Amino acid sequence: MPNHTSTPASPSASASEPAPAPTAGARRPGTLAGPLPVLAAAVLWGTTGTAGSLAPAGAPAAGIGCAGLVLGGLLLLLSDRTARSLPRTCTPRERRLLLLGALAVAGYPLTFYPAVARTGVAVATVIALGSAPVFTGLLAWLTGGPRPTARWTCATATAVLGCALLVLGPRLGGGATPMDLPGVLLAALAGLSYAAYSLVGGRLIAHGHPSAGVMGAMFGAAAVLVLPVPLIGDPHWPATARGLLVVLHLGVVTTFLAYRLFGRGLRHTSAQTATALTLAEPAVAAVLGVTALGERLPAVSWSGLAVLTLALAVLTAPLPRRR
Repeated sequence: MPNHTSTPASPSASASEPAPAPTAGARRPGTLAGPLPVLAAAVLWGTTGTAGSLAPAGAPAAGIGCAGLVLGGLLLLLSDRTARSLPRTCTPRERRLLLLGALAVAGYPLTFYPAVARTGVAVATVIALGSAPVFTGLLAWLTGGPRPTARWTCATATAVLGCALLVLGPRLGGGATPMDLPGVLLAALAGLSYAAYSLVGGRLIAHGHPSAGVMGAMFGAAAVLVLPVPLIGDPHWPATARGLLVVLHLGVVTTFLAYRLFGRGLRHTSAQTATALTLAEPAVAAVLGVTALGERLPAVSWSGLAVLTLALAVLTAPLPRRR
């Protein structure tokens, strides 16, 4: 999934719509000002699986994700003044968008982590992250946005294919494994949640609200909504040394810092392109598994990594300027 500060956001430079021409004397943002922070956020999100695997035995799957959201969401809310004032200063329609975004943020850990527990990390990751760019493009189009371009459609489809080959490569030679339908549906709902709050955040930032304020308001409200979840089941695991370290990493690194970067990227990148770029997350997780955990990837997975890298390069490459 997946912000910086107080200057009003310009309309996002969409993969589906050319950016408006800058006015005379205005400073044009760097060509990669949007994609680079989004890719940096994806790198941080790629450490989530490794960190979550270090949680104490018996810690509930949804509780681990929600504990990180509670800490990171409150940090996003309390660290930015505009996040606390945003609900009072925005219009009634924008308030409803904020509420929708907060519900979508809260829905992600409540669906993704149980999906992982039912289907495994590989299947849940491919379905959630692979469906998110598709959901984002469709939602943007259905809510009055421009039709997705051929470039975005082809690059996103290629990225999803590369992601599937990368993550599912080790399973392709091991025979068929029965699918858990509720787990698949939960993973798809996680992708829909991620798409929804990315799109809501991008719309509010495009309306002129600061990215840190938008992310802080959405994630702060979501943190309050999921506050009881980490205490369900075994309420003592966050107080252990390992549990505390996992919560700190998930809250500070993969939520607070990553979503600050993600929000900053949304100032100059459409939500459709941003969610496609975050398909870099499983690539980072795979490389970490090889370098830090001694895992081995088959040739199919390395091929998927190459395909995914090519698709991300196409998405981040600047469009040629029109005279």
